[in-house]
This record gives sequence, C-alpha cells and structure tokens, in this order.
Amino acid sequence: MHDKQSERDHRQLRIDKVGVRGLRFPVQVLDKARTLQNTIATIGMFVDLPKEFKGTHMSRFIEVLNAHGSVVHVENIPDILYAMQKRLHAETAHLEMEFPYFMVKRAPVSGLPGVMDYTARFDAAACGKDIDFVLTVKVPVTTLCPCSKAISQYGAHNQRGLVTVALRSTATVWIEDVIEMVEQSASSELFALLKRQDEKAVTERAYENPVFVEDLVRNVVVRLNARKEITWYKVEAENYESIHNHNAYACIEKG
Repeated sequence: MHDKQSERDHRQLRIDKVGVRGLRFPVQVLDKARTLQNTIATIGMFVDLPKEFKGTHMSRFIEVLNAHGSVVHVENIPDILYAMQKRLHAETAHLEMEFPYFMVKRAPVSGLPGVMDYTARFDAAACGKDIDFVLTVKVPVTTLCPCSKAISQYGAHNQRGLVTVALRSTATVWIEDVIEMVEQSASSELFALLKRQDEKAVTERAYENPVFVEDLVRNVVVRLNARKEITWYKVEAENYESIHNHNAYACIEKG
C-alpha cells in the first residue's frame, strides 16, 4: 500500500514532537516494597520528525508500547524510548505517563485502614543515547493558617492544599519517599478513613502545626536538599483557601 507519511515535504520545517497523546493503557508500577501495583496510565509518546518527511507512523507507537508489556518502572523506560527511536527512525523520543498511585494508610488513632490515592507522572526523553527522566508526584495535604491562629480569639481557618514535586535524580527516588517528605512538611497529612477520635487527632495536629503556603514549599525543599541524589527539583504548593475566593500559591525551583 502507498506510504503517504513517507512522502517528501517541501516546507522545510522540522517538527520537534509528533505522536500520540491521551492513550489510556493498563500498567503495573513497581512500588518501594518491590511489589507490583495495577493502575491505568494516560500516556503520550512522541518523536521528532525530520523536515524531509510528511508525517510519522502513529500505529508504530502503539506497537512499541504493546511490545514492552504492562510492567512499567524507571528501569525499563529507556528500553521503550530506544525502541521508539529505532522503530520510527527518530533522533529523539519522548514518553509521558500519568497515573493514580494508591497507598494504604491507617488512621492515626483507630488504626483503621483506608486507601489514599495520589497522582504520579513520568516524563522521559532520549536524545541519541542520553536519557532525561523527571518524576512528578502530586500530594494533597492540610494546612492551617498561622496568621489566623495568631489573631483569632478561638479557632483558625484551615484548608486542603496540593503540593506538586517534580525532580531529577542520579538514583531511584521512590514515589512513597516523595509523598512522605510532603506530608511531613504540612500541618497534617490526609486520610481516606477517619473515625471521630481520628478526626480529633488530625484537627488538633494541624492546629499545633500551622504553616503558610510559603512554609510548606520551604519545608519540602529542606527535605529534598538532604537527598544528595536529587539534582533538580521544582516544588509548587497551592492552598484552596477556605475564607477567600482565590488560592494561595508558592514555588521554589533548583537547577
């Protein structure tokens, strides 16, 4: 059959990234306990396209993905990227993968288990044989306002916040490690299941540990700086304010 994509294009314009995005695919992710967690990822796969060619072959991206099975971890992502380069005759290849990541957490007093969900993301690229990999984790937390506590006769406003940590490292940093660093930096961590005694403990913990959004990103960065294998990071915190019709935001980037 006629290969329309391989026809010569005369506009002399190289395309940086072309491929498929929004592909939902069942995957198994290796967790810190070295067990496999089943989840569903939303995937993007791209390569560069030389100026001489009219188009890429979209079906080949799916072929590469299917050929590498359903188990995805940092260690086999380079194999997927190299296969994309080879199959699509490309110099660069990109893979983006975002998925819900689940952890069982026990309530602080009752000890009852509940399943918490987080969002994790892999962004990887190969340029020749060089690999760039960025891990991103989004962690919901509770923050309590220090100013509100200081000026109020009783009580203080608190709210849910979302911390997004993106990082590069020279060794594996587990998703669980990032979640722990963020949750330790907030007024309190969140739980899926709380009985009354648990709710009391979480509320009082937050009241005794007030943090501004600025405190939150700084607290996370202090913990990231203690990990020498982390070479770059971007930490963003956004508080969904409970007494304002806007959000509070802070960001620190290293690199």
